[in-house]
Amino acid sequence: MTSKPVSLWDHSAEEPEVSQPFKPDSKVDVAIVGGGFTGLSTALHCAEKGLSVQLFEAEQIGYGGSGRNCGLVNAALWLPPAQVREKLGETYGPRFIKQFGKGPEYVFSLIEKHQMRCEVTRTGTIHAAHSPGGLRDLQGRMDEWQRLGEPVELLDRAAVSEMIGTERFYGGLLDHRAGTINPMGYCRGLARAADQAGATISTGIRVTRLQKEGTGWVVETDQGVVHAKAVILGTNAYTDELWPDLKRIFTMINYFQLATRPLDGKAASILPGKQGLWDTAPIMFNIRRDAFDRLLIGSMGKVMGTVDSGLSQRWASHQIRKIFPQLGPVEFETAWHGQIAMTPDHLPRIHELGTNAYTAIGYNGRGITTGTLFGKAMADLLTGMDKADLPLPITSLSTVPSAPFYSRLYQTAFTANQVARSIV
Repeated sequence: MTSKPVSLWDHSAEEPEVSQPFKPDSKVDVAIVGGGFTGLSTALHCAEKGLSVQLFEAEQIGYGGSGRNCGLVNAALWLPPAQVREKLGETYGPRFIKQFGKGPEYVFSLIEKHQMRCEVTRTGTIHAAHSPGGLRDLQGRMDEWQRLGEPVELLDRAAVSEMIGTERFYGGLLDHRAGTINPMGYCRGLARAADQAGATISTGIRVTRLQKEGTGWVVETDQGVVHAKAVILGTNAYTDELWPDLKRIFTMINYFQLATRPLDGKAASILPGKQGLWDTAPIMFNIRRDAFDRLLIGSMGKVMGTVDSGLSQRWASHQIRKIFPQLGPVEFETAWHGQIAMTPDHLPRIHELGTNAYTAIGYNGRGITTGTLFGKAMADLLTGMDKADLPLPITSLSTVPSAPFYSRLYQTAFTANQVARSIV
């Protein structure tokens, strides 16, 4: 089990870690692999429905993309609603848009219900236009969301400058449904809630094999076996070779973050409403402030160098100096990166891996709401919901042969972007 901090959130989260001893040779209704948003949400919702649950996490709760998330609780997908309807059709499209448009509301309801200590804000998020073309795209998105009756508004340059504290952007789309959290605090809060509902959460245990046994499964781990009626894989971008070819259905990209030291009031003019922000550029970046007045900035790619020196530190320093010159020089406290599973059509997947074995995967950078909602859907599915009522149709597992090539290509492009934006 790792002792190295996963991210800033790992040591700033107020929620304690949760783990229980694993009892080998036990029998449960559901075995879950992965202690991130999907696995923990599945554990919580299954336990609340009266199912016996054993969750396995090879490292620590939130070790993967969940605990490395930038913490923006956004509604729906990257894709605008019209493209979602086009790709999913008139049965699933409107259903998916409606359910995932309400995703932040459901996340916030769980946080309130279980009193999770995760630095929650509900002041929205801002999709900021990096160019006039970006602003036109946001105008189209706003028109679609407002036709659906959703609370989003387009900010002009003056309004967005006041909300962000910079004149670098051409406008922005403010989504009042959204907000921010400490994602590790949310992970641990889900684990605590699942534990209190009766689920067993065990960390530091790696599942090594899944073997069919009649209508159920034998789940082999490096510390013994468990017999389960059903299996849920909640590993997303951190999927390994446990299920053949599963990690080959998506392109893996990295996303990095740097956090400044607490700025002690110096950043009062920056995002005073504590909204999270990301921009419309093809290689996007995000900015937000945490509850301790740190400024966080990140983009696609890996951390190159250390928090004190190297390419990523220079990139972050340059971006902050360019966007927020009023801050002056800043020092960084922490740097980290995580993995994102990107699918060819930018839609997530639900796969049936065998009888009573499922995975939800390919979140395309929207892990908080998607993982939470899919966890609830998995629990509903295992307790009698018709498959036709899922947010997405169950699809066959289809590999993307070019995925490893594109993963390397994207990493090269992201590194080049850090170089270019460190000097421009």
